Amino acid sequence: MGESALIKTALPEHEPITKLKNLQLMNFTPNFETTDTAKHEFEPVTKYMATDLITFKPDDEIGHVIKVLSENQISGAPVLNDDGELIGIISEQDCLRVVMDSVYHNQPVSKHYVRDYMHKDIISVPVDADIVDVANMFLKHRFRRFPVVDAKGRLKGLVSKRDILNAALKMKTSTW
Repeated sequence: MGESALIKTALPEHEPITKLKNLQLMNFTPNFETTDTAKHEFEPVTKYMATDLITFKPDDEIGHVIKVLSENQISGAPVLNDDGELIGIISEQDCLRVVMDSVYHNQPVSKHYVRDYMHKDIISVPVDADIVDVANMFLKHRFRRFPVVDAKGRLKGLVSKRDILNAALKMKTSTW
């Protein structure tokens, strides 16, 4: 008796009680509607990205790239054309391929160029992205950093996972 009384109060008064037999309460998911339609505003990625960047040109020799990466203790850098547009990324991994190719073909490392070894398929972040957008991208892709570009493809900065984590520390937990 107590159980049916509880169920009766959950149904509108005009529905007959015979419908209770077909109602599966365990699988019932209420459709909640909220009146708050405002989208959360999160910090822009531009606030946390690095902007003082080391970049390379497609015609740079790999020997130069290895030296610069090593001296600056970085694992890779963007490759830009003469208009400042992002056209690739050259990484330590790419440089290791050059070293191995040089050993195999008995050629000096300096005879190889960025254009031949850089990654050309780049996933970049639009300059108007926020830190939550970028955090989601990091979860989907196994990269350490993303280049941030404007609508014309010009490099504006680089954002790393650490940049996003630092941004998260500065946010109020209630805004996540």
